[in-house]
Amino acid sequence: MKYLIIGMGPGIGLSSARKFGREGFEVIMVARSESALREFSEQLTSEGITNSYFPADIADEDSFLRLLEHLAAEHPNLDTLHYNASAFNPGMPSEISLTTFATDLKVNVTGALMAAQAFFPSMKQHSRGNMFFTGGGSALYPNAQTSSLGVGKAAMRHFALSLAQECEPAGIHVATVTVCGMVK
Repeated sequence: MKYLIIGMGPGIGLSSARKFGREGFEVIMVARSESALREFSEQLTSEGITNSYFPADIADEDSFLRLLEHLAAEHPNLDTLHYNASAFNPGMPSEISLTTFATDLKVNVTGALMAAQAFFPSMKQHSRGNMFFTGGGSALYPNAQTSSLGVGKAAMRHFALSLAQECEPAGIHVATVTVCGMVK
């Protein structure tokens, strides 16, 4: 069994990796920081959890797509895809730069779409699989100071719920994990 987490971090990412790893899943981690990934890998390995990691910048669509193609080819029987990536750049709607806003959308929404599209064909072929997308309360309760994050998470939530409708007849479970608060 294999669990891929995109957007590995010290909160939800590490906790989820541990949970799936303890259940016998091989954990595959993706994040920007290779040094952080190495530390997570060492922690999981010391706990007896089989894992591997791949550094990637989701905002770099070409390189992220190449990584997804590689992972989909190497792991055609992936059981669970967990898209946990998030870009957070505080700013009022009238102040946030277009470049920052567009980059945040790439990480919060476009990356989720790319990941789902990479693994959907294999999951559909096998009539099984799980896709989880970590969202946030900012998708449900707008806050002017977190407008970029909120727009991205609202769009990702809509995408995930739409994907769930498409995937259900194929035997693929899709869900959002909506966190309404700060992760510690």
